[in-house]
Amino acid sequence: IVQFINTFVPKMKYSIELYDEEEPIFDHFGLEVEISRALGRKVWLKSGGYIIIEQTEALTAVDVNTGRYVGKHNLEDTILKTNLEAVKEIAYQLRLRNIGGIIIIDFIDMEKEVNREKVFAALEEALKADKSKTNILKISELGLVEMTRKRVRESIGRMMTEPCTYCEGRGYVKSKTTVCHEIFRELVREMLDVRGGTKVTLTVHPQVADLLYDEERRGLEELEKKSKKRIIVRAKPGFHQEQFEIAIN
Repeated sequence: IVQFINTFVPKMKYSIELYDEEEPIFDHFGLEVEISRALGRKVWLKSGGYIIIEQTEALTAVDVNTGRYVGKHNLEDTILKTNLEAVKEIAYQLRLRNIGGIIIIDFIDMEKEVNREKVFAALEEALKADKSKTNILKISELGLVEMTRKRVRESIGRMMTEPCTYCEGRGYVKSKTTVCHEIFRELVREMLDVRGGTKVTLTVHPQVADLLYDEERRGLEELEKKSKKRIIVRAKPGFHQEQFEIAIN
């Protein structure tokens, strides 16, 4: 490390210290907690409110919510305090996660113009500590702020994570009920195409199989009656929840 610093950032060489304590260095400086926060979708605020950070290819959306915080006075004061607290955390998270490009912040709606101005001024002040260039548009009546932050390098989320192989990065999968209904429609198509055979073997994910034998059993029985074919459901643990195979023989 010292050799690298001497070569590329010689001014920083006197800032390097050898850590030789027994406690892991990440634990000692609280880095594990910060990494978890930086990769998490939800970030809690001290008041009990929270922010949701969603990164997409086109932009990053930040949503502010009061959560457990109900305040001691009127609702407008509660909303203002939550938004002001969220401003500091949002500015910190943008730097921590190194989020760049277009950013849309959805603050909680404020009725008073003066409160919207306070939140906007607080956001401008909080972003002054950011070394990356930012451009902020005025907060709208709906509490939306559009801003841009110069993208210097990949965000920490892009560097430390990869798309989920199960949902292919969508963040969701089709429900088991939806898959069952897709299976019913495909069974009808297959049975129309293949007139012969007396048995249908349906291979599905175990949880889909459970649903077919339970809540969706009536649908299978109706198809068996209509097609005059016996339908055998086979559970295969290695299958994706949305995956199924139909064999008629």
